[in-house]
Amino acid sequence: MSLFTRSRQLPDTVTEEAVEETPSAEGEAEHLPPDAALSTDADVPGSPRPGWFGWRRRYPRTARGVSVGTSVLAGLLVLLVLLFPNRLDHMNVRSFFRLPVEAIVIAAVLLVLPPKARRIAAFAFGLFLGLFTVLKFLDMGFYQTLARPFDLVFDWIMLGNATDWLRESFGRTGEILAVTGVIVLFIALLALCTWATVRLTHVMSRHRPQAVGTTLVLGTVWVTCFTVGVQFGGVTFATKGNTEFLANRVQHVRNGLGDAKVFEKQSAVDAFAATPPDQLLTGLRGKDVMFTFIESYGRVAIDDPAMAPEMDATLKKGDATLKAAGFASRSGWLRSPVTGAGSWMAHSTFLSGLWVKNQQRYLNLTSSKRATLTSYFQKTGDWRTVGIVPGVRKSWPEGKYFGLDHIYDSKHLGYKGPYFSWTPVPDQFSLEAFQKLEHGKKNRDPIMAEIILASSHNPWSPIAHTIDWNDLGDGSVFEQIKKEGTNPTEVWKSQERVRTEYRKAIQYSVDSLTQWMQRYGDKNTVLVFLGDHQPVPTVTKGSTSRDVPVTIVAKDPKVLDRVADWNWTEGLKPADNAPEWGMDKFRDRFMTAFAK
Repeated sequence: MSLFTRSRQLPDTVTEEAVEETPSAEGEAEHLPPDAALSTDADVPGSPRPGWFGWRRRYPRTARGVSVGTSVLAGLLVLLVLLFPNRLDHMNVRSFFRLPVEAIVIAAVLLVLPPKARRIAAFAFGLFLGLFTVLKFLDMGFYQTLARPFDLVFDWIMLGNATDWLRESFGRTGEILAVTGVIVLFIALLALCTWATVRLTHVMSRHRPQAVGTTLVLGTVWVTCFTVGVQFGGVTFATKGNTEFLANRVQHVRNGLGDAKVFEKQSAVDAFAATPPDQLLTGLRGKDVMFTFIESYGRVAIDDPAMAPEMDATLKKGDATLKAAGFASRSGWLRSPVTGAGSWMAHSTFLSGLWVKNQQRYLNLTSSKRATLTSYFQKTGDWRTVGIVPGVRKSWPEGKYFGLDHIYDSKHLGYKGPYFSWTPVPDQFSLEAFQKLEHGKKNRDPIMAEIILASSHNPWSPIAHTIDWNDLGDGSVFEQIKKEGTNPTEVWKSQERVRTEYRKAIQYSVDSLTQWMQRYGDKNTVLVFLGDHQPVPTVTKGSTSRDVPVTIVAKDPKVLDRVADWNWTEGLKPADNAPEWGMDKFRDRFMTAFAK
């Protein structure tokens, strides 16, 4: 009896559930004689041919194998998505030999739903799993660069910053390829996860009794293993990690949405808001004060055994250079609100005395009336306040908020040389430009300068090296220096090469700064320099420390006497047990020390 004859014997009206639970034609055809398998609906004029160009009819066993194979792949994909960690350093073979409770719950929900609702739910679950996987990949990227997960409330703007960094570090082609790859991966994840969930739902519907029994067994196994605490190689077998992951994210989003009110209350408290201008910073009157940030100068540069010998030599050399010029220094540690990137949040934390840990806080701060360390200098009327910000290449309206009378960005420093990957202007040239444009002028008012040294910005390749200050000119000399440098694409193939280039970049920044002080500093020069954050985990090797060095340099002993009770270490290198403050504590302590 042919399949066609059998199908004509079915009732005229068949329920949707019955159709779903009827074995597929391809499954029955496998058990029929060859001549019966060929007598199908495809033989009737106008009826659809099974498979692509009838391949299922011609190759029934192959079709069956493909059907089973794709179902197995769909199941493996769903398990992979649920077991996939959101951090590269958590990825290992043992993490994939676990039983996620979410898979059992999803299967149970799909089995109890009626056919139409089941199809809708399968599609929705698939999309959700796809978006869930995308979030894990975002987390993975953020852990690799910022040592923290992606913030669903505040971090979307960081994606734009990431594309800017790609373009400036690897060129327009590199940016396009990377962005295209991300978009393709995003679409593929959504499509594959949706397909896998829908596919598995159809399989469970066709084999409902077996699916129900398997789900009950797996549920029992999960409860038993979870209750007993079964582990393999230190990894819990019965896991509910995805549920906890999502619960934490929901709570984080709720906290983020309410963070603005918390930050607003904090910013309203300012111990110096009512202080008359003539009583502010009296201990520094007549001094040129420089607040200098060295990009990515973190504790790892000093503490890491692989970097410590070279950095020690650089800091000792800097100490000797400064002492020979009559300067003394004291150093400590500050804890940054960010790591890996987000320099502007660290800068604003240091200057405002508030913990600026996300982009929303930064935007709220820069649109508020909260006074900063730099704006208090401006408020006195005794200093000309300037900013040397070579990393700024676009309009920077926030600059006015920080109380800077004049801002010199990358286009206004007189530099005609090449970019060094992300870095628009080498540090030595930025400092020489400050000397020519402001510090070296005669008959001027005292200067308060915020200076950002960007040569130690990721990707640290190629990097400049110090040359004779008289040879700097308009910066064209750096063309040859860049050609002699390393290629970032090659450097980033090796973690150790990245770490080596990072260390060299920090050495260059410190050398440039100490040489400038020796060359141009005098008894009225006060330098405060610090790192803004630790570098990316590729350099720190997963260290959770957020400490950065901070140093005060002055020739006038009265300046350092005012901070003697800080108990900072003598010299440019802070001791391991030197005081560690939150970066938001520096503003008030500094202003208190110099307002006696």
